[in-house]
Amino acid sequence: MAPVAMRLAAQSLSDAQPVPFWLEDPGKPGALPALTGTEKCDLLVIGGGYSGLWTALLAKERDPSQDVVLIEGHEVGWAASGRNGGFCAASLTHGFGNGLSRWPGELPKLERLGTANLDAIEEAVARYALDCEFERTGEIDVATEAYQVDELHEWYEEADRLGLAEGLTLLDGDAMRAEVNSPSFLGGLWDREGVAMLHPAKLAWGLKRACLDLGVRIFENTPGLDLVSAGAGMAVRTPYGRVAARRVALGTNVFPSLVKRLRHYTVPVYDYALVTEPLSAEQLAAVGWKGRQGLGDSANQFHYFRITADNRILWGGYDAVYRFGGKVQAEMDHRPETYLKLAQHFFTCFPQLEGLRFSHAWGGAIDTCSRFSAFFGTAHQGKVAYAAGYTGLGVGATRFGADVMLDLLSGQRTERTSLDMVRSKPLPFPPEPIAWAGIGITKWSLARADANGGRRNLWLKTMDKLGLGFDS
Repeated sequence: MAPVAMRLAAQSLSDAQPVPFWLEDPGKPGALPALTGTEKCDLLVIGGGYSGLWTALLAKERDPSQDVVLIEGHEVGWAASGRNGGFCAASLTHGFGNGLSRWPGELPKLERLGTANLDAIEEAVARYALDCEFERTGEIDVATEAYQVDELHEWYEEADRLGLAEGLTLLDGDAMRAEVNSPSFLGGLWDREGVAMLHPAKLAWGLKRACLDLGVRIFENTPGLDLVSAGAGMAVRTPYGRVAARRVALGTNVFPSLVKRLRHYTVPVYDYALVTEPLSAEQLAAVGWKGRQGLGDSANQFHYFRITADNRILWGGYDAVYRFGGKVQAEMDHRPETYLKLAQHFFTCFPQLEGLRFSHAWGGAIDTCSRFSAFFGTAHQGKVAYAAGYTGLGVGATRFGADVMLDLLSGQRTERTSLDMVRSKPLPFPPEPIAWAGIGITKWSLARADANGGRRNLWLKTMDKLGLGFDS
């Protein structure tokens, strides 16, 4: 980084508050009391992020008479569900390319189910009056290198061959820059209907209110400490009490699973983001962005960016940081060297915004698995269901995962539970120090591929053949 560029990037961060922009909203609800004593219920949901909230809500929609309890270790929406970029995608497979490589025969069905899932989220936003700034503006995969233009054309042609190109629009350089103006943009592939932009924390808080209105009993600051069989049901110990439940749904994602054999299937990855101050009318005119789409570049080390309801730009991604041992630690939530790198990249993309300042800078852990998309299953003779491994694409897919967990707990075979994606598991990550070394080599190889026209080295080709990878 040139000294002048580094100085300007650093100056843009001087007033940035080290807190998630979304969680500072004045509409944040107060915490509910912790669970004390012994409670009994039909279904216990563990985790107050999207995964748990959708599970509790859908369970009550399926059977309003059942008693549903949700416990959350801190406050609803405080972790990944309240800190993400707010991209709510239809894709259940972490994008078309990943789905095509892993489940080519199932992909049309997965795309159909994913679209239906996003439609159902939009319907729930309206029905429950979830004030989450929902805008179904789509997302553009942006090419910033010549080889990425070719890749976007190949993806479009493959989607067209499978009958999945409806709603996709290829953009050449001029058309791309007419949507969002950056000298870095060489082309794009716009998915016009498959992604919505929203306020992630407001979605979590709205789901919390909807659950309470349907009769879900929610206890915050109540972590589940252990999970054991208890007669025909399960029992979960909490700091001040205990819950006995006929069935349990685990939505803890990045946090260590109460089913210990699952812990090697995910690792925590730290992702970071910046948000600017609101753009002036002149600055907005300089970048365009009248369509308010979400954007993501096509590199392995990618950026995601979008415009907020009050015309700020959220700019995140690139670094995906894994710490040796794979622990979730609060001190990793901030990384100034990543903030500085992101700021420099931002002004390379949008040089016309020089002088704009960042108001917020933050990070947090997400769970990633080796196939980049969620996996599902049951434990304790079918009395416990789980979904995890969303790898940065859980804003929309967690609702689908909630339906899968409820299907599995019901014991009934459905279209969802019949999917190979649902019936199969990713390969687990190896123990330390092999995991740390392997992830390090993979990150180095991905960076080299980005710098060498996308050419993947022998390590990455071997990982591709084995179905392994590392992503955020």
